[in-house]
Amino acid sequence: MHIFLTPIITGFCVGASAIIAVGAQNLFILRQGLKQEHILPIILLCAGVDAVLITASVCGISRIVETIPYLTAILSYGGAAFLIWQGLAALRHMMTSSAITLEAQPQQSLRKVMLMTCGFTLLNPHLYLDTILLMGSVSLTQPEAARPYFSFGAILASFVWFPLLGYGARILRPVFSNPLSWRILDGLTAIIMLGMAGTLLYHAALSG
Repeated sequence: MHIFLTPIITGFCVGASAIIAVGAQNLFILRQGLKQEHILPIILLCAGVDAVLITASVCGISRIVETIPYLTAILSYGGAAFLIWQGLAALRHMMTSSAITLEAQPQQSLRKVMLMTCGFTLLNPHLYLDTILLMGSVSLTQPEAARPYFSFGAILASFVWFPLLGYGARILRPVFSNPLSWRILDGLTAIIMLGMAGTLLYHAALSG
């Protein structure tokens, strides 16, 4: 049984290390979890995208991606533009919302939320680096018969982490009954998103 269990655990650990970090996508899911708004569709989309890309990477698509010139640069510039837009929006929200409580947070349509989720997910170059290149490289260290189990473990990490983040955010709801907490979260969001955008632009310029 350990023949199958070991690659599953390895895949789970590698997958978890790639997605459990303070980033734009996780901050967005945290915010939606605090608002308890459209959590399940967001979780399914984020985990589903991970599942598709991880499966593709283990099947060898990483070798094809490495041959496509300028792909990382294109994703970096697109992702940076999206992060700058969202970071400035968070900064503006922090500066103009002096008394926003949890109950007063504006409701957003499912369509808008899903479009934003796609942006935070698909315009993030690290998504492709982690799920395709990283997972693809690590999977090659596994025996061929064990790679499907490695893939399963990595996918399982996404389906465990995103529900924990989205639904577990309700534990923090008492904290965010204070308007100051939202201002701090908006400020943190702006700093992280603008910082990530700067990092993407820097690496894209170097690679160019």
